[in-house]
Amino acid sequence: MRKLLTILCLLSAVSATAQKNSYYPSVKNWEHRSPAFFSIDTNKIKQAIAFAVEHETTQPRNLWLSQAMQFGKEPFSDPVGPMAERGPSSGMIIYKGYIIAAWGNTTAVEMTNSVTKSMVSSVVGLAYDRGLISSLDDKVYSYLPPVEMAMQATNTNENPIVKKSFFYPFETEHNRKISWDHLLRQTSDWEGVLWGKPDWADRPSDKPAEWTTRKRFEPGTVYKYNDTRVNALALAATLVFRKPLPEVLRENVLNPIGASNTWAWTGYQNAWIVVDGKMVQSVSGGGHFGGGLFMNAMDMGRFGLLTLRKGNWNGKQILSEDWIRKATTPTTANMGYGFMNYFLNTDRKMYPSAPASAYAHIGNGTNAIYVDQENDLVAVVRWIDDKSMDGFLKLVLSALPAAK
Repeated sequence: MRKLLTILCLLSAVSATAQKNSYYPSVKNWEHRSPAFFSIDTNKIKQAIAFAVEHETTQPRNLWLSQAMQFGKEPFSDPVGPMAERGPSSGMIIYKGYIIAAWGNTTAVEMTNSVTKSMVSSVVGLAYDRGLISSLDDKVYSYLPPVEMAMQATNTNENPIVKKSFFYPFETEHNRKISWDHLLRQTSDWEGVLWGKPDWADRPSDKPAEWTTRKRFEPGTVYKYNDTRVNALALAATLVFRKPLPEVLRENVLNPIGASNTWAWTGYQNAWIVVDGKMVQSVSGGGHFGGGLFMNAMDMGRFGLLTLRKGNWNGKQILSEDWIRKATTPTTANMGYGFMNYFLNTDRKMYPSAPASAYAHIGNGTNAIYVDQENDLVAVVRWIDDKSMDGFLKLVLSALPAAK
């Protein structure tokens, strides 16, 4: 055992040294290199960019209309958070830390949709790394104080016997079984209504009679992508830190990696609570109902590079390597998913042209941050048709020296 620990320590030291010797962009400057500098096929990179532009999503650039077209048939689907129009296709390719190609407006601040979920899991990772969460298998309810809604409407006719000052999002018989790991992997089957959005109304089944009556799945057994449950995790993380999550993210992740000051992480109009006497907005984990993270491609690229380097930024461990390992470990109920929103290529069904070890932070749009440690590659691709992403990657990967 002692010998094994020694080997692991040595490997960790070697990894840390390698990370420190790698290139990291400074706050004010991100160096560019031509593809030819790395013996990369310039023509194929140009073809890849042309492919991304040609295969821009056909969804409207008016995102209010796009949201209505995609989710309008769901009950209670109206947006309650901010939205904004988007621009055309844009993105960048990062190789060995350097920008080797970019297209479109990479400084445009636009909705990232569910890329936001990777920020939610990151702040939970901070809480775990700092010991605010002792174990991811702990039940979430045991960490939370009563939740006081801000600006509650005063109804003088309300019976004081039934009036409630607090709500308890994890205090049902089912929800008390839910762990942090269940929420991170979207296997919780959390039940309830949060910010006016019932869990069953998000991507509901085609059997309305069962929406409110079906038996709950045991936490950890069934995967279901669900924004209301993501918002429940964001609320829980807010209560653990007892401060707004954008503040946590800015101070501990985005500022240290040199991100700009142009991003915004927003919530719903009604998602305000009182924490230690202060009004705090519990931000959303995506744009399904509006809100979420608004960010430019450059800052998305920095975040992708951080996860590529296993949470290390120029010698400083922002997120622990252990956390990145956990985040990229397949979920039993869905081997293509780690922690939100790490979509894994484990079985190579997502991106057949890419290595099985690759993964992506993905949001609707499609907004994608492709991360490929095997090739030391990150690609930010915005507003591409989802089914065309593999075609783009095939061209990029075929351009690399090892692929020739």
